[in-house]
Amino acid sequence: MAQGPRASQVLGRVTLVTGKEEFLNERTVTAVRQAVRQHDADAEMAESLASALTAAGLEEMCAPSLFSATRCVVVRGLEELPDELYDPVLRQAAAPVEDIALVLMHGGGPRGSGLLAKLRKQPAVTEVKAAEVKYASGFVDFVRGEFAQLGARVAPEATEFLVQAVGHDLRSLAAAASQLTSDFPGEQVTLELVKRYFGGRAEAKSFAVADATMAGDADQALEELRWALDGGTPGVLVTSAFAQSVRGVARFLGAGRGLRDGDLARELGVPPWKVKTIRSQARSWDDAGISCALQEVARADADIKGAAHDASYTLERLVLTLVALRAR
Repeated sequence: MAQGPRASQVLGRVTLVTGKEEFLNERTVTAVRQAVRQHDADAEMAESLASALTAAGLEEMCAPSLFSATRCVVVRGLEELPDELYDPVLRQAAAPVEDIALVLMHGGGPRGSGLLAKLRKQPAVTEVKAAEVKYASGFVDFVRGEFAQLGARVAPEATEFLVQAVGHDLRSLAAAASQLTSDFPGEQVTLELVKRYFGGRAEAKSFAVADATMAGDADQALEELRWALDGGTPGVLVTSAFAQSVRGVARFLGAGRGLRDGDLARELGVPPWKVKTIRSQARSWDDAGISCALQEVARADADIKGAAHDASYTLERLVLTLVALRAR
């Protein structure tokens, strides 16, 4: 299990937290505070917004205590720091107080970049950068890392399905990984376990409808659709799942034949476990059918977002239309 920083790594030093991922930034702050509290249970905690900071306030928070108390000082929103405070902040970074852990948080963007460049040159400054997670593979890597930190074993397809089911919120993904690890200590987290816990999420329900349709099972697709809509799944999520499924088959028909699964996953922009599903579905589709399917999905999506008064009828019609379009 991954360990946080030690007190010696944060006391008498400056932790510079940068990046747009608020959840990861906050996790770093929490880790610094925990390190300080483990060193001194009575440590003081101080915090300020950079926009509200004054030179006197900064000096007071970062000054040595008369009672030799350990202190953790957090300054948030460094990009909003007034220009006249650049030099005071740099002086604190150049000569940090031994019993104080100073955390400076910058939320990204060009503002304050000159200050960041100068801070990074200070020997007492340690930067912790939270890179923005953008692509599906990035969220899968994040979940894989969460399980690794928790000391859990996880099947590759389980991490990929968890991202599909829970979505792209890092806090929710971290909580899901923690829950699974806690509920099944010492066991491998499998696809079946993830489906049992999170397969009922709206995104997962929507893909169940699309997958059954693309496989030609109208009865199963209509049953999944009724369950999804009755459970409150928005119609736009269902058409979005259809769009992804149809585009995946279209890309396979256009360029995917003959590629290995790993290369195909990258080409289609899908997790590796999804490749087998797409390859199987593509056997029953030809170019003409998939082209019509793309048009039908676009029409249904427009109807649901605009003129259609009955989303269930629109989606049922889409299911039956796509099943009929499959190559015989």
